[in-house]
Amino acid sequence: MADRLQWFRSPPASWLHWEPVSGGLGVHRTLRQRLPEAACWLHSARPAEALKATRERPATTGGTSWWRRREADGPALAGADTAVRMLWANMVLHAEARPISLIRRWHRHVEVDGFLMFSCLGPDSLRELRQLYADRGWPAPAHDFTDMHDWGDMLVRQGFAEPVMDMERITLSYSSAPALLAELRTLGRNLSSRRQPGLRGRDWRRQLERAIESGLPRGPDGRLLLTFEIIYGHAFKAPPRIPVAASSAVGVDEMRAMLKGPRR
Repeated sequence: MADRLQWFRSPPASWLHWEPVSGGLGVHRTLRQRLPEAACWLHSARPAEALKATRERPATTGGTSWWRRREADGPALAGADTAVRMLWANMVLHAEARPISLIRRWHRHVEVDGFLMFSCLGPDSLRELRQLYADRGWPAPAHDFTDMHDWGDMLVRQGFAEPVMDMERITLSYSSAPALLAELRTLGRNLSSRRQPGLRGRDWRRQLERAIESGLPRGPDGRLLLTFEIIYGHAFKAPPRIPVAASSAVGVDEMRAMLKGPRR
C-alpha cells in the first residue's frame, strides 16, 4: 500500500495512522521515513501501547540519530476534531462490526481534498479453511468478507469521491496448525452471527489442529497453505454538496470548504 503513495502529486503534509500496532509497525516506520516533514497522528483503542510502539528507537551507530532530533514532534494521539491530509488504515475494516460508522468517522478526520488509504481482507480469504469447516458441518471460521465494489459504494455514500479499488490474492504457508491459528488471531475476529456462542476447550483445539494438519493443502515443502484476498482502496474527501434554495443556510466551515480551489 505504501508504494501507492507515488501516485499522488504532492506528499501529504499530515497523516493519521488508524490502529498502527495491528496495522503494522514496519509500514509505520516506512511512512515516517517517506514523509519526514509531515505531522503524524495516531488513533488506537490502546493509546498508551500505540504511542510506546511507534516511538522511534535510537540508532546503534555513533552520532546523533534523526529520531532524537524529532522525538519532540513524534506521533501524537488524534482528537475528535483532528483533520489530516491522509488517513491510513491497514487491515482494519474487515474486523469492524459497524463499518459504515467507521467510514463516517474516517470522513470526519480527513480534510477536504485529502484522501483515505486502506486495506482489508476480501471474500476469497481463507477459502481452504472455510471448505474444511463446511466439510465437517462446523459453523464458518469467519464472517463473509465484503467485496471491493461494495466498499467503493459505501465510501461514496459516506461522502468520499473517486474511489479506486484493487485486489490481489496471496498464498501464505505455515509450518504447523498452531502457527497458522496464532497468525489468524492477529488478523481480526469472527463477526458471524452463526459462530459458536461459547468458549471451546482444549479437546476442541486439538480436534481443530488435527483437522487442519490433515485437511489443508500443502506445498512442495510440506508447509500448510492458506489463501488471502487483500483489498486495497483509496478515495478523496469531496467538498460538501449543499443544495441551493431560495433561502439557504451555510455554515462558516462549509463555506470555506466550498471556496477552496480544486485538488492539485
